Amino acid sequence: MTRRMAQISLFCAWLCASGAMLDVAQVVAWTHMFAGYARTESVIQAARNTFDPAKPCALCRAVSKARHASDGHGPAIPNAGSEKMVLILERAAPFVGARVPADWQEAPSLGAPARMADVPVPPPRGRLA
Repeated sequence: MTRRMAQISLFCAWLCASGAMLDVAQVVAWTHMFAGYARTESVIQAARNTFDPAKPCALCRAVSKARHASDGHGPAIPNAGSEKMVLILERAAPFVGARVPADWQEAPSLGAPARMADVPVPPPRGRLA
């Protein structure tokens, strides 16, 4: 459960840092507007009124204002002439080859011992008459 919570927290932090939360808020605003218009109008007319830029709702205006405020605060993009910054350096472990011994010992047999002598045969039976 803690791993799931960490993943959800990381996803929410990424949404906030990338500005995608404004997109989510805009979708919520459009959904709310469409549901309100669809109660009294046809679906096509409700969609037209929802996406009409002349009729923004309060949440749409707040999202637009937040977008304009965050335009100057975007992520820092390094200059083309600057050096490449290495944040993580992972070095591969050195390869060490082990020498294989030349004389292998024979593995003990795990099966039953083999029989070397012939199987004894009973003597022939005489006829009883």
